This record gives sequence, C-alpha cells and structure tokens, in this order.
Amino acid sequence: MFNCLIWMFVLLCSSIADENSIRDADIFPSSPEIERGSTLKLFCVLGKRYTPHRNASHIIWKLNHDLIAQENYNIVNETVSSITIHNFTYSKAHVKCFTKYLGKEQLLVHTEVKSGFPPDTPGNISCIYYFEAELSCTWTSGRETNLRTNYTLYRKMMTGGRVTVLNTVGSCRSKTESCSFYYPDTPYSSSFCFQVKAENVLGEASSECVPIPMEKIEKLEPPEILSVKKITGIRQLLTVTWKMPEKIIPSQDLFCDVQYRNLYSNSSEFVTVRLNSAEKTGSWNLTGLWDSTEYSVAIRCISVVSIFWSEWSRAKTASTEEKAPSEKVDLWRVIESSLSSGSRSVHLMWKPLNSFPPSGRILGYKIKYFPENNAALKMTSTSADTKIVLLLNEEAYIISITAYNSAGNSPEAILRIPSTDEKTPQIIGTVKTFTTDEEVVVVWIASEPEVTEYVVEWYEELETDPFSRSWQYVSNSTNWKTNKRNFKPFICYNISVYPLYGNKVAAPYSIQSYVQEKKPSEGPVAETDIPGKNEVTIKWKEIAKDKRNGFIRNYTIFYKPEDGKELNKTVNSDVLQYRLKSLQANTQYTVYIMASNEAGGTTGEPKTFKTLKFNKEDVIFIALPVGLSMLFLLGLWITCILKKHAFKKVCWPDIPNPAESMAVEWPLDASMNNSFMKGATSEAKTIDFEDLSVLEHCFPEESQEGSLLMHCENHVSECTDVNTKGMINGDKKIRYNEENEVAKCFSPPMSYIITDQGIGSQTHSALTPVKEIQPIEMLEEDLREFQKTSIKNEENDNEEVLKLENFSEKALFNPYLKNSVKTREFLISENLPECNKNESKSQSTVLPPFQQNATGQSYITLDMFGLSTAP
Repeated sequence: MFNCLIWMFVLLCSSIADENSIRDADIFPSSPEIERGSTLKLFCVLGKRYTPHRNASHIIWKLNHDLIAQENYNIVNETVSSITIHNFTYSKAHVKCFTKYLGKEQLLVHTEVKSGFPPDTPGNISCIYYFEAELSCTWTSGRETNLRTNYTLYRKMMTGGRVTVLNTVGSCRSKTESCSFYYPDTPYSSSFCFQVKAENVLGEASSECVPIPMEKIEKLEPPEILSVKKITGIRQLLTVTWKMPEKIIPSQDLFCDVQYRNLYSNSSEFVTVRLNSAEKTGSWNLTGLWDSTEYSVAIRCISVVSIFWSEWSRAKTASTEEKAPSEKVDLWRVIESSLSSGSRSVHLMWKPLNSFPPSGRILGYKIKYFPENNAALKMTSTSADTKIVLLLNEEAYIISITAYNSAGNSPEAILRIPSTDEKTPQIIGTVKTFTTDEEVVVVWIASEPEVTEYVVEWYEELETDPFSRSWQYVSNSTNWKTNKRNFKPFICYNISVYPLYGNKVAAPYSIQSYVQEKKPSEGPVAETDIPGKNEVTIKWKEIAKDKRNGFIRNYTIFYKPEDGKELNKTVNSDVLQYRLKSLQANTQYTVYIMASNEAGGTTGEPKTFKTLKFNKEDVIFIALPVGLSMLFLLGLWITCILKKHAFKKVCWPDIPNPAESMAVEWPLDASMNNSFMKGATSEAKTIDFEDLSVLEHCFPEESQEGSLLMHCENHVSECTDVNTKGMINGDKKIRYNEENEVAKCFSPPMSYIITDQGIGSQTHSALTPVKEIQPIEMLEEDLREFQKTSIKNEENDNEEVLKLENFSEKALFNPYLKNSVKTREFLISENLPECNKNESKSQSTVLPPFQQNATGQSYITLDMFGLSTAP
C-alpha cells in the first residue's frame, strides 16, 4: 500500500512539472475548429523561462509528425512566432510548437485542429405518438459536419394558418437526429407543427415547421392474447381471444390482424378483424385448419386513421382436434438365429408416421402376434417406442402393428415371420450399386416378373445392433435411389434386397458397397517364416475392416537386398502369403507390404530377414556322407570290439614259448651249448645258406609228421638252390641283387630254420635280425656271455650284422616244433619257383629222423632275420 502511494505521488509531481512546462509557452487559438479547405493560422508564444537564451527564431512547427516548411513561418516579435497553413483539409490533426537550440528539439506546446462543415437544413421530419405516454420525432441532418452539432426540436401550435411558439411546451434539445417529449408534455391536438434547428461553430440552419396531425401518428401498444384453443368435437378450428390496448384515442375504430401458421410450414396466413375502441377484448375463430396440427397465433392492431401498426403480440400455440391416423406404419424385422432352447429373437422396428398433414400426436403402438396355424393364441403388447423384441418359437407367425392417438387407431401393418425350417425361393439374380454426385443407386434383376414389391435394407458392416438398420419399400421398380447423405463415406455397407410376394418375404440378395473410398488408414504387417537359402515365405494378416476405407484390390510385396535394387510382386486380395524366390544367399533383405484400393495404397512397417548360407539340401548333402562314414566307423569299431579275439588270432597270433612248454624237458646243458644267441654272437663263424633248412607247411597232421618234415626240407633245398646262384662258398659274398631273392625264400612269416650239426661253411653274408627275438629262458651265464659278445661286436665292426657260428652240436628236432608249425600259416612268395618233391637234395642237409624229447635240439624262426650284404 505504501509503495502505491509513493508511485501516485511521483506521477502527480511529473504531471505538475509537465503542466508548468506547458505554461511556459502558449498556443492560440486553442483547439480551433475551422471550415474544411480554409486557411489555418496559429501563434506560439514563449514564456519567460526561455528568454533571453531563446527567442522566436528558435521555434519550429510540425503538423502531426511532419515538419512544416519555413516559408509558412512568421516571426511576430522575439517571443511570438506564427504559422499559416492554406487549404487545410485534414478532418483532425495535431499542430506542435518546438524550440530547436544547439541541435536539440524540445516540445513547447501543441493543439488539436478540426475541420468540418456548417450544418445543412434538417428535413424528413416524422413523429410517432403514444397516447398519454410519449411523442417522439426523427429527422435527417443532411451532410455530415464532422463538428459538434446541436439540434433543437420545436413544437408549435398553428392558429388560423399562422405558427406560434408555445412557450409552455418549450423545445427538445438533442445531439442526435431524434428527440422525444414525455407525458405530461404530450397533450393531444391536431394543430401541431414541428420544426428542427441545427447549429455548430460554423453556423446554423432551421427547417420549416411541418404540420403533423397527432391522430395520424398514433401507435397503439401491442394487444395481449388471452387464449388459443380448440372446441371439442369440432375439427380444423381454433378460437383466439385477445385483450385490446388500454391507451387509445377515444371515439376511433380499430383494425386487428390475426396471424397464424402451422409448425410444419414457414409461411403464415392473416385475418383482419375490425373492432370498436370501446371494446375491451376481441375474439375470432380460425377455420380450415389441418387436423391434429399445432398452430402459432400472434395479433397486432391499428387505428383506422393512423399510419402506424402496433407491434405483434407475444405468440401463443395450440393444436386442432385430432383424428385417427390414416396410414399404417412402415414395418420391418430382423430375425436372429434360433437359440438352443428352440426360441428365436425377432427385432421389430417401424418408422413414425409421416403423413402430411399429420394425424396428431401418436400416444403409442399396439403389437399383436400369433402362430400362423393357430390364430386363437393371439398375444398383444404395447410400446411407446418404434421398436420391440419378440421371443418366438420355431413356428411361422403373423405380426400386426397399429399406431393410436386420442382419436383412434391407424390401419394395421402386417408382416409374416417364416418358420425356421421354411425354404424361401431365390428370386433376385443379381444386384449392382453405383454412385453419382448426389445419389446412391441400387439396381437388381428379378427372375419372377409378378413380384412388384421389394424391401431395400442397408447398414454398416461393423454394426451389430439390429435396430440401427435402415430400410425402404420399393414398388413397381427394380431400382432404388437415395441421397448420398444417408451413407457415411469410407464405410463399408451391407445392402440387401428382399422380394415380397403376398405376405411372404423371399430370400434376399446381399452385396457390399462403399459410396466413397480413400486409401487404407494403415498397411499390412509383414511376417516371415524361417528363411531358406534362396527363398522365404512372407505372410500378413488382413487389415482391420474399419481401417480399409475401401475394397482391397491387391497386395504388393516390396523387397530389397542390402545395397541392392528394390523389387516387388503383386498378388490378389485373397492371397495372404507369398513365397519370394531367387533370393541371394546369406543376404539381409528388407520387406514391406502395400495394401491398395481404388483410392490408393498404404504400406505397413518394414521387416528385415536374412537368407541362409546353406539350405536343407546342402546340409543333407554334407551331413549324409559324414554321418554314413561315422556310422561305418562306429560299426567297424563295434565289430572290432566284438571280434577282437578272432582278429587278434588271425593278425597277431600268440607264439608259444617253447621254454615254458610242459610237454618236453629242456636240459640246461643243451640250452647252454646249442643256444641260438650263443651262436649269433660268435665272430668266427657265419651261417651258410647250405646249412640252413626251412620248414614250411610242416606237420599239418599228426599222422604225417615225418613225411611232411621231409617235404619241407626238400622245398627249402630247392629254394636255396635257386636263390644262391652266383653266391660264392667260403669267403665269397652274396651279391646285392640276389638279396631280394634270398629274402623271398625266407619271406613266409614265422618259418622255422633247423640248423644241422655239420654247418661250417663261411659266407660274407649274414642274417640280420628284423624283429625282436621271442623271449627264451637262458641261464644267467648265457645272458652275460651274450651281452659281452654284443658289445664287442659293436666296438670292432660297428655293424648291425650278427654272424652265426657253427653249431657244434647236431640240431635235433624239437617235439614242440610240431605244435608251432601246425598253428602257423606259411606264406610262400610268388617269386619262388615251385618246389619239386622229386628233385635232388644234394645241397640240403637231411634232418635226422624225428625224435621226441631229444636234448639239444634248437630252432629259430625266419621272421627274426633279414639278409644284409656285407659292406
């Protein structure tokens, strides 16, 4: 609050300072009003505050914001400067006086100048007289003066043709073009005249005194309607009663206009009634009206000598006498499928009566229904609405509906409901629809020409309420037209045509239609199955019906590889999936789908997928051989596990150790003297091929042991003869190219060599051990002697050749040899010549007869040795 007071004080001080600054200079005349186009002259006077530092020569003038030319200035003396402006045409302008000192302008004083015109003579004087209430007059002022103008209305009394001013009445002053006298300054007289005077600063003008008889300008107050009512039992009539205005010039008759119109029409009708001013009320009967129709009534009155009607009274409404409806209701039905209980819902609906003129206010509707085959079971229901649901059984029913009012009932509207098992014929063959700029047209073809009445039914496809359906009866025509405004744009409608024959309704023919289409509101959403190497299946769902905005004509699949060209495929509207082929392997694609109708297309959200590097066939082609190989290896491994003993017996048979045999006795001396190891470590002796005997395929049967042994001896002798050609006895060496031949003779695996006692020839070739010698039980001394001999041979000769010393003892056949040979399979090289049993055995040593348990009998196997050539 204190702050507000401070601000108010500051503003007051500033306003006082501004006022003092203005008083230090003055301009006159102040706020002049001049005639348009005349010359304006103003004076600006400096105050004492500005002298002696400034004088009139420092004064400049501006008109609004424009500087006035110096030639219009005039310096009267040191403190007074004047300005002259010729032909001033501004309706309103501001003239400002400034001082210009040291290059700065300071406003001294300013004034507003208006220009206008002197008033014209007022004319067209007219007055209205409300008896004992008001006298009001109006006039026209002529040209706009643009200046403040005052008007004075004079009421003068005319006596003997002369005009006198009624000093007792006076005058009425106004700044506008109207003025009024109020009671009691409104005496009634027929000898008044009226005059208007206009004046402003530029002059004045007065009209002539116009005589106006007051009875001619009387205007009555609007009458008041007391009642508008019908008379019971009299149709098409209304009685109107009203109250007359109270303030009326006595002894004058009146005319009253009664205006009436029905609420279904925009035009009105009038009835004029003449009344005496002495009557306080008036009454009139309106006839020839419509039955059951509501009417609006208003009244106005006028004096018989006046020129002004009163205003219309406040209107009142009433209805004429009703009559029973003359037309039957427009009835239709929608039948729902039967329920499990055997009943069904029948939706009955009808339109309000639209007869014109109407039959009155409908109070309700009566519904009667009964089985077609049993009229005695008639049931009745009432409804104030234009729809009802009846629960009927599976029989055929007859339904009738009447509308009723206070006067009676309308004719019956009858409809038959067929039974559930009734077969209705298909009479209509085809239905087509098309639209024009303003209409929707439905055309159909009927196979039965005698059918002349049809019902056209239409409703929105997504509408589920049966009562929201629309229908219309068509007679003697196979086409139907309606305004486009009865259909919504971009909405699909079901349109059905029902033929009527007798009281039966035949099977309908239904189609769907859009009166106007636009492109779909949304596009389909693409979905992909698992992609293949070069193809993929694209799937999508139908667009929601409320988003289609028209009939979907086709779908277009757009697909584009990464950094590639976009391709597309178009399919019909009934296709909801498509297989894209010839795609690039191991490539990412973007796909989207566009749904199109007649108005355009809309695309859905894009979706990406990537094709596979290999398809199923490639995987099968790769995996099948691998799988079969694994199965083969698995089968082979299982077979080896199951048959390992048989394989081991064939491929790696166990060679019995003769030293561990329980069948014979091995004397220690014989082992010491005849050990192969002992002979192998001797340097002085080598084994001569002539002293070696090879046993092959010996002792296959126990009964032929001796003979087979001899046969093997002969066979080995032959091989030895063949392969030792070119071999030098004594000190001669075996040639290198003959080594293979010798090896081939000894190639059968695990053959046994029997040494003779008389081996003594020296050769430069030796038998080289190839495989590890089978373990043989020896005495410790034999082992130590063998080790010493081996070390000595390595140091002296640096050769891996074992020299066989001559066996000093005669080799005897070991009875265990029979078993060993018997379990062996001796393989003879293909290069060996076939041995002849009958050839001479001069180069072979004959084995002594078979002796069991012969001591000192030694043997070796051929797979222990290989031939090597002496260096």
